[in-house]
Amino acid sequence: MIELVSASRCIQCNICVNVCPTNIFNKVADAPPTIARQSDCQTCFMCELYCPVDALYVAPQVDPLDSVDEESLLEAKLLGSYRRNVGWGRDRTSLAKEDSTHQILKQLK
Repeated sequence: MIELVSASRCIQCNICVNVCPTNIFNKVADAPPTIARQSDCQTCFMCELYCPVDALYVAPQVDPLDSVDEESLLEAKLLGSYRRNVGWGRDRTSLAKEDSTHQILKQLK
């Protein structure tokens, strides 16, 4: 579920607003978008995937977290981690081959 739009990283491009299939964000003039309908989030990671500056955090849980601390997310390198793991963005390499499902399928060949 979407948990954070980082005000310090967001460049207000509103790509997340445009790619969200369930319209959970609201555009805000001269500010980062707001998470307006968090309960509608399908945890599809599309917003995090398309964010060019890794300003979003989508938690893999489908229920909202009790609290979200941006500093802790930064230290744990969780902002934009989905995008990083699939290898989207300049100078990134997909880590999909390290995924356990890929390893199982490789053994079946």
